[in-house]
Amino acid sequence: MAQLFAGTSGWAYPSWKPEFYPEKLAQKKFLGYYATQLNTVEVNFTFRQLVKESTIQNWLLETPPGFRFGIKAHQVITHIKRLKATEDFVKRFLATVEPLAAAGKLGPVLFQLPPNLKADAALLKDFLAVLPRSVSSAFEFRHESWFGDSTWDLLKSCNSALCVAETETRTTPDEVTSSFAYYRFRKPAYTPDERKAMVWRIQEHMAAGRNVFAYFKHEETPAGALYALEMLREMRG
Repeated sequence: MAQLFAGTSGWAYPSWKPEFYPEKLAQKKFLGYYATQLNTVEVNFTFRQLVKESTIQNWLLETPPGFRFGIKAHQVITHIKRLKATEDFVKRFLATVEPLAAAGKLGPVLFQLPPNLKADAALLKDFLAVLPRSVSSAFEFRHESWFGDSTWDLLKSCNSALCVAETETRTTPDEVTSSFAYYRFRKPAYTPDERKAMVWRIQEHMAAGRNVFAYFKHEETPAGALYALEMLREMRG
């Protein structure tokens, strides 16, 4: 049965007290509490550093079965090498999150491309050939030249998801390119009608048998975490 995984991009925010975290909860216990409320988190610090195995082991201990960690790909892959000649570093990067995969807790790996990287079908095709098919991947394209059938077809050929990213100024076309869906809701606030529309779209995916990963903006307020919690309750309701 298809499942909704909803959460935020990060969890270590004391400013989420008391609306989300209990007032007296120690910060070292944040992830454990977060995982009792939400069932996934998008880890963004992996964009700048390779995660240590000891950190991964702590994450595994602090989260229940069924919890998923979405992992943002390292900037060496997406921003420094810009998808070119990345095979060695991709292997190194994926090896750091292998314990999550072995434990069944690895969600999709998000490859967020630079805003100034324009569409290049050959580049994307070559990069996709480097990725192991066992790894669920999602791609966030931030230059509009990528938005077209040639991109969608390449993603479909490797069962890679198009990350539908929504900001105050731009929204990625909501194209289905894989067996799961990936959303990044980046606006600071959403109206009740907008949140209902999200749920309807997610229900469509799940009715078609697709798991959905949905991540709200974290920021310094608990709004995103509360939106994710509301979404999970609505779907379970």
